[in-house]
Amino acid sequence: MPGGLVQRSRRRLSCCVQTCFLTRLRTTDAYPLDSADPDFELRFVHLLEDKRGSSHDVNNVVAAIIDDVRRHGDAAGVELTNKFDCSNAALDSLRISAAEIASAAASVLDAIRGALQTARDRIWSHHDKQKPKDQVYTDHLGVTLGTRWTSVDAFGIYVPGGLASYPPSVLINTVPTRVAGVERIAMVVPTPNSEINPAILLAAQIVGVTDIYHIGGAQAIAALAYGTAAIAKVDKVVSPGNAYVATAKRQVFGQVGIDMIAGPSEVLVIADGSANPTWVAADLIAQAEHGAGAQSILVATEKGFADTVAAEVDWQLALLPK
Repeated sequence: MPGGLVQRSRRRLSCCVQTCFLTRLRTTDAYPLDSADPDFELRFVHLLEDKRGSSHDVNNVVAAIIDDVRRHGDAAGVELTNKFDCSNAALDSLRISAAEIASAAASVLDAIRGALQTARDRIWSHHDKQKPKDQVYTDHLGVTLGTRWTSVDAFGIYVPGGLASYPPSVLINTVPTRVAGVERIAMVVPTPNSEINPAILLAAQIVGVTDIYHIGGAQAIAALAYGTAAIAKVDKVVSPGNAYVATAKRQVFGQVGIDMIAGPSEVLVIADGSANPTWVAADLIAQAEHGAGAQSILVATEKGFADTVAAEVDWQLALLPK
């Protein structure tokens, strides 16, 4: 959800409904908020800013990481990966071998394999229809004009693998690249404690990712942008990711192309008593799982409904692994 939607809400949500009740994903004694309360606006602003830390420290840390990778290449990447991911990466093992990929992919359940293949086909079909066509014509003066579309040579994708693992993000970011005809796709993925979700590697195999490296964080973005001995530079980097990844993309923009500055994840659900509280709770949880900086807010017209959703959230959370 774009941050602008939440920011516009600061003006006063009671302008949308006569009385509204806000509840956070994890309810406390401070919530829900009632828009009829005299201190509502102050408390609502505090709620929004509660997850907004200063970016100054992040910028400085990321700048130092990027400079370290530019100066020392793979050695810096390995040191930072082992420091932040508690991994046992080595200079000669940054790249995940074809045998490791095949072994991990073979271990994935058939149901997940089928789901990923179906998703790949549907994403491909959609983006194939968006593919621009070359156009060449001769104008009335006899001059030949036109437009020719070509793909970039190399493409980099960052796949989150820290707090949670998202195999579909591999497909969403790489299938359009394959449709465009990019020959080299380099994927970087953090492997906390040297572990990786096999479905991540299966998704990469299904699409045809050419190079996969177990390196994450700002150091992975720097390696893709500037290149190292092990990781050749790319022309464009796309990714979701945490504040450090997003900041790294911002700082290397111009050296490489990027998609956008994503995150932190936010969702604002506006509902009355006719909504399904189970579905609303699931929508809130789906965004909150992206990280500690994520924020899920429900605006309800009835306090009873807000309380029901809060109870449903607690019930669903008890069934989930994280």
